[in-house]
Amino acid sequence: MESPLEPSMKRTEIHTLGEFGLIDRLMEPFKAVHPSTRQGPGDDAAVMDYGGEMTLVSTDMLIEGIHFDLAYHPLKHLGYKAAVVNLSDIYAMNARPGQLLVNIGLSNRFSVEAVEEIYTGIRAACRRYGVDLAGGDTSSSPRGLFLSLTAVGHAASEKIVYRGGAALGDFLCVTGDLGAAYLGLQLLEREKRLFLENPSLQPDLGESTYLIERQLKPEARADIIELFAQQDILPTAMMDISDGLASEIFHLCRQSGLGAFVEEVGIPMRPETAFQAVGFGLDPVTCALSGGEDYELLFTLNPRDVDKIKYLPDIYIIGEMVPAADGIHLHTKGGHRHALTAQGWTHFSQ
Repeated sequence: MESPLEPSMKRTEIHTLGEFGLIDRLMEPFKAVHPSTRQGPGDDAAVMDYGGEMTLVSTDMLIEGIHFDLAYHPLKHLGYKAAVVNLSDIYAMNARPGQLLVNIGLSNRFSVEAVEEIYTGIRAACRRYGVDLAGGDTSSSPRGLFLSLTAVGHAASEKIVYRGGAALGDFLCVTGDLGAAYLGLQLLEREKRLFLENPSLQPDLGESTYLIERQLKPEARADIIELFAQQDILPTAMMDISDGLASEIFHLCRQSGLGAFVEEVGIPMRPETAFQAVGFGLDPVTCALSGGEDYELLFTLNPRDVDKIKYLPDIYIIGEMVPAADGIHLHTKGGHRHALTAQGWTHFSQ
């Protein structure tokens, strides 16, 4: 029997394409007709030229049961995180956000007070990053909660950094530390399972405040963008780390038409992250490479500018861009060379 949604149609499962394969397929027939459209799909934000500074626009969805679990995600923190993950995309283009629009879908299980709590978190993020809430939409939902936020930013044309600008020999760099958000999620999931088995148990999060905060209340790296401006640094390519370092390296290499090698010893990780990974029987480096939701910045830098970052805080050189034919590899502490695999967050998985 024919499906009313797909009459006489060959069926391709979405998960076989993945998020970016689906986007490529859907967007391929669309061609920009306005000269103001400078950058369409394929980067952290779209870029439009209306004269003067460029306008950047990025949008993200957070869906209950897919991106967050209200069993352990406070509504205020959820609002804050929803704003930050959008603002992070603007900073990842070396731009500054100015406005935020919020679309929210709610089932009847949410009260006015619950919605106010979400917007309290959004307001806190707006204050923290100097952004205006400029509008949005509300709708009923048959079940659950979804948030779709759009961030609008601005930058001079010559200061915008795209994913596809890396050159052969550029250094590969990251900010901050990696893997903590993923380990925070594992801790929260563990405590949820234990609570469901025995509701009388109290959460035991030990000395894991940092890991939990990285998952529930991430921060965008506005400080790094300001540091770049102060030190006259312009990365050649950049993006934020939302789906995992390895996955983002693949995207950056694909857009730039290059390969890369990554030094395992260069990947920044806090001791408590590594300790908690071992406690869960996980490889710390794998958590750093594939965990996701760190919202740090991955960028490439011309070697002539390396002296500008040598002594800057929270910036680490982890590798180098190489010819595409050389592939994408991890150089381990033991001196081995392995093909890097992207095992981070996968949209539309089976």
